[in-house]
Amino acid sequence: MSRVCCIFMLVAYGMHLFFQLKTHSQLFDPEEVSALVDDGDDAVGEEEPVLTWWSAFAWLVFMTVLVAVLSEFIVNTIQEASQYWGLSISFTSIILLPIVGNAAEHAGAVMFAVKRKLDITLGVALGSATQISMFVIPVSVIVAWIMGIDMDLDFKILETGSLLMTILVTALVLQDGTSNYMKGAILLFCYAVIAVCFLAVKTPTTTGMVPDGNLRTSVGTLRPLNA
Repeated sequence: MSRVCCIFMLVAYGMHLFFQLKTHSQLFDPEEVSALVDDGDDAVGEEEPVLTWWSAFAWLVFMTVLVAVLSEFIVNTIQEASQYWGLSISFTSIILLPIVGNAAEHAGAVMFAVKRKLDITLGVALGSATQISMFVIPVSVIVAWIMGIDMDLDFKILETGSLLMTILVTALVLQDGTSNYMKGAILLFCYAVIAVCFLAVKTPTTTGMVPDGNLRTSVGTLRPLNA
């Protein structure tokens, strides 16, 4: 069921890209801004590109390879780091790692928002979330299927509930096309609530033989159980 759903998700994501970039690209073009910004500033126009196309492509390939290597180190150490800090793996991988790993993306979104380019800000934030949920996760399941690794879309109740709440809150906040500090505060409060929920989550009960030879049930521990 998960594999079939992933195939449809990938098809839907491909259609989304085709719709956005090809057939209805005019719906996603940023609006022309001709009004003056604060106290006599010049009108906001098109900015000159800092990098050429090939330079940007080369940097993208280089950073992708670098991130892949660093991600391998993170995956191999996240369990030990979570145990050392006394945190659950869920909180470390869902809350802490995205904050650190997406710092540049967050800074860019804030920078564009300060410049009143909210269309780019939303594109950065929502585009990244859409890519992860509709492309990266299905591709991971399909690749695991090819490699003979069991992986599915069976998210737990907390993860599913968090995703549903995030979608609903984001849709309600953005439906009228305006922004203010109250909406920002609501989004931050929701994120804080989700973070607290994952902080309180403990590792599922694991049963096994510990080094002293006694059979024990470990609740909320990340220590590996050895026979």
